[in-house]
Amino acid sequence: MSSTVSSTAIIAHESLQDPYAELWFAEPAGFVSLPLTALLAAPETPAADRLHAAAAPLLASAPDEMARQQFIALLASGQRMLGALREFGTVHCSVGLHRDDVGGGAQPLLSLFTITWRDTATAPRAATAARAVTESAGHRHIEYLELSCGPLTISEVLRRPAAGSGLPQFPLLQVHAHLPHPDCKRLVVLTISSTAVARREEYRALLRGIVETVRFEDPMRVAS
Repeated sequence: MSSTVSSTAIIAHESLQDPYAELWFAEPAGFVSLPLTALLAAPETPAADRLHAAAAPLLASAPDEMARQQFIALLASGQRMLGALREFGTVHCSVGLHRDDVGGGAQPLLSLFTITWRDTATAPRAATAARAVTESAGHRHIEYLELSCGPLTISEVLRRPAAGSGLPQFPLLQVHAHLPHPDCKRLVVLTISSTAVARREEYRALLRGIVETVRFEDPMRVAS
């Protein structure tokens, strides 16, 4: 359901031809999509066999058994995280790697881009967009927009891992875009998450650029 946008070309993803797609968007350069279906394949299925085959060369290249076990543990941890996201309604997940060239540092910046569906009470789309950010605490820098995809809100939330969770206590910036579906019964949430809180303006601009490409109808069919 996505395309990759670079400075020179637009590369169409095969999911553009998915007959069950309900959302179309373009993804900027710097993001690598994670194949949720393949990574979360059920045991003893062809998809699981393909995952094992893909991981086999990496395991074989490990210098020792400890390194192999560490790789397996990291993969399992990633699968648990992706599984939790999918249970929450996430249908797309990408890892972003960009260079922070503001101030001449040129440090790498990591982020996570997700698309999640949520059911809502039946209501006008503008009301749903507003309610999405006013009924939950913590949303700030709220912006209401009317774009080609319809009404939406963009907001920011700053979170910290729970004490005792074992996670590094770094603040996590999450920039959300809430886009109600034309059926007025659900909305899609596009989110960019990063610990690079100082780059909130850049990530907000990045998310807005993605949102401007969103369509709830097949753009190829509409164009024809």
